[in-house]
Amino acid sequence: MRVDLFNYELPASLIAQEPHPRGTSRLLVLDRASGSVAHRSFSEFPELLLPGDLVVRNDVRVRAARLYGADAEERIVEIFLLKPIDGDPRRWTALAKPSRRAKKGRSIAFPEGVTAVVEDVADDGKRVVRLDPEIDLTLLERIGHVPLPPYIRREPGAPDRAEDREAYQTVFAREPLAVAAPTAGLHFTTEIFDRIRAGGADVADLTLAVGAGTFKPVTVEDTEEHRLDAEEVFLPASTSRRIAGVRTSGGRLVAVGTTVARALEAAAVRGGVSGDLRFETDLFIAPGFRFQAIDCLLTNFHLPRSTLLMLVSAFAGREQVLAAYAEAVREEYRFYSFGDAMLIV
Repeated sequence: MRVDLFNYELPASLIAQEPHPRGTSRLLVLDRASGSVAHRSFSEFPELLLPGDLVVRNDVRVRAARLYGADAEERIVEIFLLKPIDGDPRRWTALAKPSRRAKKGRSIAFPEGVTAVVEDVADDGKRVVRLDPEIDLTLLERIGHVPLPPYIRREPGAPDRAEDREAYQTVFAREPLAVAAPTAGLHFTTEIFDRIRAGGADVADLTLAVGAGTFKPVTVEDTEEHRLDAEEVFLPASTSRRIAGVRTSGGRLVAVGTTVARALEAAAVRGGVSGDLRFETDLFIAPGFRFQAIDCLLTNFHLPRSTLLMLVSAFAGREQVLAAYAEAVREEYRFYSFGDAMLIV
């Protein structure tokens, strides 16, 4: 499909800049069979589930992946650490901003005596940087910054706000592999999960390491020409068994976020498995895709022309989704990572 078919108008004032307390956001409910829209509160989410439903969430933890340093001329440079190369904590793939200050051979100084040398620059702009000393998660938490998306405006290099660090991490985060949050999961509290279980539904986990591809703009004219970066997925055997049980009992599989939807659909494409499943997926879901796994999708409101909006449109229909987005704009919902939620049933 043409990428420009996924445009919509959004006033800048509706892009959420501050987090709301967990569980207090608004919830737009879209019935994909009828196209009807209802306006609820996220605190009502457990009551929208049915006994026997399985809620699957992404338990990935966000690393403090954004580093602010200085070049030889004391100019600020942002290095965004993506992933260690072959597990080596000294060598990472990274993004840089401004890119002209992180050319091959340049050295950048960070707090606590950490330095990075740019070893290579790929055609897509990614860097290979060598860090000295090697950087572990404890050090990264001290000198790194929460990797908020660029549409959440913060002063570059300024200390993180405590509320940002807390709000941009789910209460169930475990595996420190992501450079962006699975934002649909940010709405939950432990009390909401208790109510989900008390109502007869269940909760299960998987891990998808959200990578830089989540920020990658779609620059082509047709969806068929776009390629996603591969991301690592871990689907535990315990979650697979519970999914199979839901299928047998006739319950619904409720994906918490587009990352869970992609992971489950990619696993379904691979066919039945036994035991833990680890794989990489570059599955790009756009209209025309045939869903095999999920029945309901909880998600936030996404950017125009984004692959996430395309996935949601594939699940519920482009025209219905854009009509629901227009309704959300009229009702002044808050959009994007710190914004309100949408449940498609």
